[in-house]
Amino acid sequence: MADKIPPLQKRIRTWKQDPEAVRADILREATSEFAKNGLAGTRVKDIADRIQTSRRMIFYYFGDKEGLYRAVLEEAYRSIREAEEELNLDGLPPLKALVKLVEFTFDHHRRNEDFIRLVMTENILNGQYMSQSESLHMTNTKVINQLARICEAGEKEGVFKKGISPLELHWEISALSFFNVSNRATFSIIFGDDLFTEKGQIALRNHIVGCVTSSVKADS
Repeated sequence: MADKIPPLQKRIRTWKQDPEAVRADILREATSEFAKNGLAGTRVKDIADRIQTSRRMIFYYFGDKEGLYRAVLEEAYRSIREAEEELNLDGLPPLKALVKLVEFTFDHHRRNEDFIRLVMTENILNGQYMSQSESLHMTNTKVINQLARICEAGEKEGVFKKGISPLELHWEISALSFFNVSNRATFSIIFGDDLFTEKGQIALRNHIVGCVTSSVKADS
């Protein structure tokens, strides 16, 4: 006999069997809402309605709206750091490893406008909620450690300058990749869309890779 349970009831039953799935659903929809509306403009009821659950369930997982917002920030950064680890940069020639990381960062930011908007929102809030997170510092230290290993290998091989700051290098990579998304609307209104076509984005990515690698290469 065919299963007559309506789709929504099936989904609820599945959620009860898989608490991590419901948590992931909440985070996914909350990310979209916070990115679009900011912290103040987001309503927990709208998130609950979009995934057909209750505000009570959201509060059960995250405590309150601010707790949900912090969890969204933590997940956003955890995701990018995890993806960086999956690049398997250790063991690559240092210049190739750096190029791969820069290309990844540019592409990640370009594909993940919600991440950029979340970071912009948290900067407007002066990092108030990031500073309350115990995990974010440890999560984001990973990329600095990765760059430190790349720089150390490059120095040993004589292809990188000595004394490169991994923190400054991360700042440079992040700044160039971030601006491409955060300021696209105003930049394109003033100067046109040429840089934001597929051809333009490929050229810009190559230019950024060139800028970063030129800043670290040892003098010939």
